[in-house]
Amino acid sequence: MNGNKFQRKIGKWYTFLALIVVMGVLLSGCGTQKPKVYRVGILSGLGFVADITDGFKAGMAELGYVEGENITYDVQTTEFDMAVYQSILNKFVADKVDLIVVFPTEASVEAKIATQGTDIPVVFTFALIEGMGLVDSVREPGGNITGVRYPGPDIAVKRFEILREMLPEAKRIWIPYQRDYPIVASQLEVLYPVAEAAGVTLIEFPASSPAELEAELAARAQQDDVGMDAIMFIVEPLAVTPDDYVVIGKFAYEHKIPLGGAFMSVGGYDSIYGVNVKSYDTGLLAAPLADKIFKGTPAGTIPVVSAENFVQFHFTAAQRLGVTIPEGLLSQADEIVR
Repeated sequence: MNGNKFQRKIGKWYTFLALIVVMGVLLSGCGTQKPKVYRVGILSGLGFVADITDGFKAGMAELGYVEGENITYDVQTTEFDMAVYQSILNKFVADKVDLIVVFPTEASVEAKIATQGTDIPVVFTFALIEGMGLVDSVREPGGNITGVRYPGPDIAVKRFEILREMLPEAKRIWIPYQRDYPIVASQLEVLYPVAEAAGVTLIEFPASSPAELEAELAARAQQDDVGMDAIMFIVEPLAVTPDDYVVIGKFAYEHKIPLGGAFMSVGGYDSIYGVNVKSYDTGLLAAPLADKIFKGTPAGTIPVVSAENFVQFHFTAAQRLGVTIPEGLLSQADEIVR
């Protein structure tokens, strides 16, 4: 009898312990934290390179960030409008997003200003850093910012060198650009000595609207000599904004003036060549930087990375404008449109 009682007691203890184990498992399951969902605000500030957003999202997906599961994106787009840049960025800050991804240069500068005094990190891309106060240095950007450098001055010189090789007789190069655009000065600073050494005169024309371009070019068209041998675009938004570009392209084709620098095709007016970076790829390059930030690395300690040049030629456009592209240049091309 005593043995039976003892066995019953042992049985009750086993049952009790089993219940404790089951409850522990259930409670531990209830207490499991859901994976963090990162909220990313993306300011796409220039339509010409809007596919940066696609590149960034693709890069994040490759790193395991699945949209709607562990990451969400608030993508805001505009077209070179400082007031709109500021409004979008202020909204991101008010929403306390986990990261701001921003492009191009002037929007990136505004993002740095908007996030001062907050702990919101910024990853810029397609941004020129020289002379912009955007980072302390490439290796130590400082603050709460890092990103993908746009090699603007290098690209400006490369655009000039290609134009000169195609058109060695061109001595007057017209350079239109957005008035007061912040990254123009650093490009002109490196271009002028190169042009002087080559015996070339650079003719600057700052403008802020298609109407200003039309007035200037209409005046030139009334003269016996339009005063330019070629048109070269530096890195800025005017030449890659469709309405502005059409005005320039129409004039160039009517007067058989070669144009290039940025690779554009609007309204049947094609530029001959372009030197740039692949905007989609700069988005891809930004993704690993964001991943490091999400894993705990302070943004300001992550070195800035640089995008590589991408050279394009439009063979048919060159023929239409009476330009022969040397085989040596064609061999350097990443893409040739025929």
